[in-house]
Amino acid sequence: MVNALKYRLTDHTADFGIQAFGKTMEQVFENAAFAISDLITDIHILQGVHSQPIFVTGDDRDDLMMNWLREILYLWNGMGLLVKQTSVKEVTESHLKADITYDFYDTDRHEIKNEIKAITYHQLEVNRNQDGWFANFILDV
Repeated sequence: MVNALKYRLTDHTADFGIQAFGKTMEQVFENAAFAISDLITDIHILQGVHSQPIFVTGDDRDDLMMNWLREILYLWNGMGLLVKQTSVKEVTESHLKADITYDFYDTDRHEIKNEIKAITYHQLEVNRNQDGWFANFILDV
């Protein structure tokens, strides 16, 4: 049976601790972005009618994850875009290419569940284990 768990909240005072999972490094980056989007709004009502490519770089895997998550959060906080889905096409230790689908925020259609202020470096980690890949990160809410 395939484990359908994409992410879980972990206990962290005054913030959201997240642990994302994936069989591949691409999946863990996709599921980390899913966690942010899912915490912001009801992702199931998004239609994902718009799309665009995203390119992100970093000094290493952890920095790449930080920059990726910041980009996803910026799409919401800076541009009013709610990301429905990400599709990571290529990921290395220092760069990521992905396509995203999104909706423009509509006050009549979308409810905002949580306001996420930032992604923090505290406890940030992207690594492998016997089940595949995982990422730990903290969201400042």
